[in-house]
Amino acid sequence: MTNVETEIRRNVPVAEQLEVLKRGVVDLVSEADLKRKLEKGAPLRVKLGADPTRPDLHLGHAVILRKMRQFQDLGHKVIMLIGDFTATIGDPTGKSKTRPPLSLEEARANAQSYLEQCRLILRQEPEVLEIRYNSEWLEQMGYKDIIGLTAKYTVARILERDDFTKRLQAGTPVSMHELLYPLTQGYDSVALNADVELGGTDQLFNNLVGRALQKDYGQEPQVVLTLPLLVGLDGVEKMSKSLDNYIGLTDEPHVMFAKLMKVPDPLLENYFTLLTDLPGERIAELLAGHPVAAHRELAHEVVAWFHPGADLDSAEARFRSVAKGGIPENLPTLSVAAAELDDSVDPGRISMAKLVVLAGLEPSNGAARKLIQNRGLKVHGEPYVDPQGQVQRTDLEKEGGLVLQKGKDKFARLVLSS
Repeated sequence: MTNVETEIRRNVPVAEQLEVLKRGVVDLVSEADLKRKLEKGAPLRVKLGADPTRPDLHLGHAVILRKMRQFQDLGHKVIMLIGDFTATIGDPTGKSKTRPPLSLEEARANAQSYLEQCRLILRQEPEVLEIRYNSEWLEQMGYKDIIGLTAKYTVARILERDDFTKRLQAGTPVSMHELLYPLTQGYDSVALNADVELGGTDQLFNNLVGRALQKDYGQEPQVVLTLPLLVGLDGVEKMSKSLDNYIGLTDEPHVMFAKLMKVPDPLLENYFTLLTDLPGERIAELLAGHPVAAHRELAHEVVAWFHPGADLDSAEARFRSVAKGGIPENLPTLSVAAAELDDSVDPGRISMAKLVVLAGLEPSNGAARKLIQNRGLKVHGEPYVDPQGQVQRTDLEKEGGLVLQKGKDKFARLVLSS
């Protein structure tokens, strides 16, 4: 399967659907329930609660979005539920302390970016996609409604959540509003009458609360299906932008290709299983061969999904050139106006730190000087080590301009605009 508008497959045998939907899954509560729901023949309502606290997505998010796409391709309706109201509470899931709450306005603004990036994976036909916001029902609930909801679950069961237990044992405060979070998320499943809820393994407890609440409200309990948290490029922590071990969904083809070529060998099977549709036999064959060939196929498969029609040969050639210490061909050129280079001290020279900022490699002169001091900058492939250094303005007028390189694969070619 590639990220193109393939025809929706309807009336697929249940056994075949189960084979597709179980791939890569960690928890399935329960397979018998899922099989029974599929045997009814009606499209299932498949819910994913989206956290709008961060607007940028990476391949870790793609794992669960791809599972949603598989449901869509089989004719089921997926519900992208934006937790704009729950984001105002602050979800402590997997954290040693609660996540800072957002305003409704902040949550909704982040959600727009989130949904734009989801379009890289999800089908957009209304028959298989529904977008909802939980403020639709939660914002309308009064105090009596909240008390009624809390009466359906015990404190003992809420405190079974592993992160709550650890915080209590460590003497870290747990606020009452945090105890309401699993109930609030669970009630979303009631409001949507969900047949299936997807989530990462860190959401298992919350999703099971939804299953229990549906039964209390007289609904058929949802199936809970969890997927693993994708380990990042450091090979240790889950993929995260804050840890800089991520591959962004909107990364350029050559950037995405280069990062995938650096996936630690022990993670290859996990990446193939969760991010591609290659059959198990082919994955086993690749893992038994040379790691470079396996990385290459992984990079081709994943980049082709997010960038249909991308020149993968060019992306690979660029990676090989950089890996050998070279400078890629066809670097994008950034024209710098003379006015941007004005320096009252010496009009004929410009600080390297300022050029690094103009190239978009660092946000400030201070950060640029720190980059240079830490030997993270090259000029025309050679290390540049003087944080206070300057270059002749005429260097930007030479053929080819000035080529700056941050780290292994961030390049910028600067030329003086005419």
